[in-house]
Amino acid sequence: MERLCSSPLHENMSTALDKHLEAIHVVQARRKDEIVNASSRQRHGPPRCQDERVVLALAVALRALCLATRKVRTVLWCAFQMTLPK
Repeated sequence: MERLCSSPLHENMSTALDKHLEAIHVVQARRKDEIVNASSRQRHGPPRCQDERVVLALAVALRALCLATRKVRTVLWCAFQMTLPK
């Protein structure tokens, strides 16, 4: 989009994209933790407290991803509006 505008976009736009990517990586890591915990639980029996912490961490990561996604959608819409011919 920067090429279409022939000028660099505001730094907040790239920051929002970076935060969105970071949130995606955090959700992926929490999901991997949940899968590992679920597979170890099947072998050793159910430790309930640890499961709840892992699921809660995943829920927090998903909430952060939801907020980051909203911001990125707004940023991309703004960038799109800036690239339209006047």
